[in-house]
Amino acid sequence: MEPRFIQRSWWSAVSVMSLSGVLWGGCADRSGMPTAPGPGAIAKGAAILAERSETVPPDQVTYCDPIAAFNPKNFSHPLRIDNPWSPLKPGTQYVLTGETNVGPGTLPHQVVFTVSDVVKPIAGIETVVLWDRDFDNGALAEAELAFFAQDDQGNLWMMGEYPEEYDPATGVLQGAPSTWIPGVDGAIPGTLMLADPLHGSGYYLQGRSPSIRFLDCAKVYKTGLDVCVPVGCYSNVLETDERGPLEQNSGHQRKYYAQGVGNIRNDFVGDQSGEVLTMTRLTQLSRNELRDVRRQVLQQDARGYQFSAVYAQTAPAR
Repeated sequence: MEPRFIQRSWWSAVSVMSLSGVLWGGCADRSGMPTAPGPGAIAKGAAILAERSETVPPDQVTYCDPIAAFNPKNFSHPLRIDNPWSPLKPGTQYVLTGETNVGPGTLPHQVVFTVSDVVKPIAGIETVVLWDRDFDNGALAEAELAFFAQDDQGNLWMMGEYPEEYDPATGVLQGAPSTWIPGVDGAIPGTLMLADPLHGSGYYLQGRSPSIRFLDCAKVYKTGLDVCVPVGCYSNVLETDERGPLEQNSGHQRKYYAQGVGNIRNDFVGDQSGEVLTMTRLTQLSRNELRDVRRQVLQQDARGYQFSAVYAQTAPAR
């Protein structure tokens, strides 16, 4: 559940992957899918991954561990996501707004998060599907399906991502090279939010996929903060610190969470291309609006079987 930055690196929940077959393959007989990636899509996907190749030498990587071993038996009610710091109620939609500062000048940047009522089985458990759309200067740059489940202790787990990347100038889908799914190609799930973050911890794993060199770690950084954003002011705000140990010079992302609301602000430390994003809208969709979201999420889920060999190994959403 993570906003993406214009130069996509390790920022995954939200943020965030084997080009081998990632842009091609799977279930050609499924209905509702496009024909195939457009001309040059595979080459463009390769270029995207090449841009992310500035990595830390293996002997200098500081890894982080999961807060607990992942076990599907610990998820009696995985769709009931009521963690007070990251509640995911179907129909909730919020917008984070900022300005990208990569390249000549700054451009408006908006990330729209929508909690759908779509359910997708991942790694033996049912997950809530969050629809994350990333707009650069008003044009769609990325549309992501992100998967979450809450364990019996109240920890919120990240269960993979299918992020479609678009050319903002043409609207053409470039592929989904950053897809990762637990259990595929050695990927393992991690935790977006702890059940009891106020007592803190060291760095814990948010997600890892060795085949696409994706590794996200986070820790509780500060608690009890007062933070104001355009939608309002909040007290007792939690601040987390996220880092991508595999990426050189990527800095740290600081995220602020308000109880009963979720992520209200993102900041950065030590990254020249970093960006401040603040919550500018928080709404509950109507029944008809949520039905339209369901339709679009299911369409994207179906597309994933053709555009990602990794995603093709998952069960269909419903």
